[in-house]
Amino acid sequence: MFYRAIDRQTLNDDHARRIAELLVVSDRTYAMSPRRVPEVMTTRYLQADVAPNPNVDPDGRDGDLAGIAQRIVSWEPSLADRSLRLSRVPGTAHRKDLAGSIQLAGGRWLNFRSRDISSMWPVASRAITITMAASLVLLAIGLAALLLLSSPLRRLTAAADQIGRGREILVREEGPRDVRNLSHAMNLMQARISRLLRDQTKSFEAISHDLRTPLARQKIAAELLDDQELAEMILDSVSEMDALLESLQGFLRAQTLQATPEPVELGALIREAVASFGDLATLREQADVMLVTYPEPVALAVKNLVENAIQFGNRAHLEIERNDAQRWAIVIEDEGSGIPPEHFQDILDPFFRLDDARGRDTKGFGLGIPTAHRLMMRFDGSLEFGISDWGGLKAVIYPPRPEADLPDTTTLRTLTIAAR
Repeated sequence: MFYRAIDRQTLNDDHARRIAELLVVSDRTYAMSPRRVPEVMTTRYLQADVAPNPNVDPDGRDGDLAGIAQRIVSWEPSLADRSLRLSRVPGTAHRKDLAGSIQLAGGRWLNFRSRDISSMWPVASRAITITMAASLVLLAIGLAALLLLSSPLRRLTAAADQIGRGREILVREEGPRDVRNLSHAMNLMQARISRLLRDQTKSFEAISHDLRTPLARQKIAAELLDDQELAEMILDSVSEMDALLESLQGFLRAQTLQATPEPVELGALIREAVASFGDLATLREQADVMLVTYPEPVALAVKNLVENAIQFGNRAHLEIERNDAQRWAIVIEDEGSGIPPEHFQDILDPFFRLDDARGRDTKGFGLGIPTAHRLMMRFDGSLEFGISDWGGLKAVIYPPRPEADLPDTTTLRTLTIAAR
């Protein structure tokens, strides 16, 4: 709108200038050769003719045309006392022409038409083009600057995501003050969380050690009892307590376990992890699958899920397969009663029990699946569930892929943030 206003002003000034020049030259030409006025004065933009009567009504001038008339006089003050009439008339292609009449010496009238008074002057198009180009350049510069300034925040976001997965991330305290303060706060937060987990694990290990001593004494005492039924009851309770302590210790260890990636043969890793279960866990044989991953976390996750499958589904059927995304997966299925899909998220919570889904009362804390989930989450693997072809629960482990899942790490356990 601003450029259109400028354009309209420029256009009116141009018409006023051309008409002023026309009138002055026409006067001189008419004085020398009246008949040559139409031939000399008619151009591509102006049409001129000499007639005994004017073509423009004296009352046809509006406010805008009055302004043009004033500009004509400002260009040629000698025309101030002349009878000048202006009007808009239809032109070609739905445009407007400026028509006018001015009285010459001898009483005759010079009638003229200046074409296309309503069109936009080219300077407006050029100005708009230049402004748009400048705006686009400034926008590109602004976006580049924004991208540069937000880069440290994106790195901090990546670090926060890794911290949320249980990793210890060293955040370099560099860059602008706000970024340095945030990096420092993240490092302090990690130190407190790490210290809390270590203290928690150490406390439980101390409690576990102290509890196992009286449990060992009870086991010895039970073996000395003459009442066989009572002895077996005590031994079963001791074994159950021992299993509970071991399960809880495994869950806490999963939150602080450190590991480095290694190339492993996936089948051999699984067979070794489930060897203690004997014929209750079977792995379908197939070609060797070489994979760079974290062997210990994967083996512990497989062992916990297989133990869960045997406990609740009698047997565990294992298979290594490749999904549509060309990622290797370890599938563990049992023959139990299964778990309803609406509880797939619930079973990831520690101490969650769903005895109705299993159809029987079960021992233990129910930490097998949460432990496997914590291990996969910390090392950037994943764990999914479904319904087994055998009727029970189907657990699918996607082993971690350090080379694909950790693009921003300088080591496998440390992410360095360059906050510039």
